[in-house]
Amino acid sequence: MSYRYQEIYTRGESAVADAFHNQVLYCEANGAPVTARVVAAIAAVLASPFDNAFVRRVRAWSGAPLADALPLRGAGGLHALHLAGGEPALDAIYRGEPADDAGVIGEVIARRETDLLPWLDGPPQTNEAGRSSNFIFALLWLAEQGLPARFECLELGSSAGINLMLARYHYDLGGVTVGASDAAMRFKPEWRGPPPAGRTIEIVSTRGCDVAPVDLADPAQALRLKAYVWPEHTERFARLEIAIAEARKSAPQMVAMDAATFVETELAKPQAPGTTRVVMHSIMWQYVPHDQQARATVAIEAAGARATADKPLAWISLEANRTFHHHELTVRYWPGGERRVKLGTAHAHGAWLAALDHPEPSAWPD
Repeated sequence: MSYRYQEIYTRGESAVADAFHNQVLYCEANGAPVTARVVAAIAAVLASPFDNAFVRRVRAWSGAPLADALPLRGAGGLHALHLAGGEPALDAIYRGEPADDAGVIGEVIARRETDLLPWLDGPPQTNEAGRSSNFIFALLWLAEQGLPARFECLELGSSAGINLMLARYHYDLGGVTVGASDAAMRFKPEWRGPPPAGRTIEIVSTRGCDVAPVDLADPAQALRLKAYVWPEHTERFARLEIAIAEARKSAPQMVAMDAATFVETELAKPQAPGTTRVVMHSIMWQYVPHDQQARATVAIEAAGARATADKPLAWISLEANRTFHHHELTVRYWPGGERRVKLGTAHAHGAWLAALDHPEPSAWPD
């Protein structure tokens, strides 16, 4: 059991304060100073004598607050109030101007507790198209290893299905391009390290699951998704609008299902010869209950044991390393025995991707 696993699943009296402190550092490390201010202000309110239903529920959180993304649940609720235009007192903070952050946010929490409480009921829906660059990099790498370059992609925690539309986007990864020139969205993350091998890859199909899928065609659900976008990252709002338009043209294929049941169901289906079946996910594994993590892992490893050169299996993971405040892109793949590698590290929302000169054996967040 790794240090990261122990830290992110910590519970107890001090875990809430530690989670808010960790989230502030994480936001600062990922270019989100306004979100860091909001999270720090909520933490200051929690540490004060102030008391209401919202604050009591956060203070007495029964789960693991960092794994549950508790700080971002509160921040999402406040951002939603700001986006709706009903709390002008928040405007200075979201413009990045000086303000009495704890005082302002404390007053808003006091007045709007009824509106904020529902935001604590579920984890953030942080669907971000920029993370697709990581998946494409991993697919190029798998093709370089000799796996069939026709990919059947199964995504866990798809949220609104934005990354299920990854075949509709164009990528420039260190000078290696993938996708149509007239694609709906174009991604060119700052590339660090050696570029991937130039390969022709085909995404044959995409299918995903989420316990609470977001319908981008529903304005209310789309607004909720926008509330989880860090306000500093204005380009993400533009991407979201493009993704909404794409989903209205042709909705991504998703089912309302937990990750374990989805994996078990999909991996039991026949696999076409000459295709690589891929299970993939980004910034969601921490939200999966431990029993479901175990079931999904067992199902994937069993399918890996059955994999052949003509029908291989890969598991691509882009998940947070809360110790170093970045994300690690890791791959497990079969047949010929299981192999685990870390391909690199990445920005939370696709701004940069750092490929390792030599992919190294990877610890897996299980």
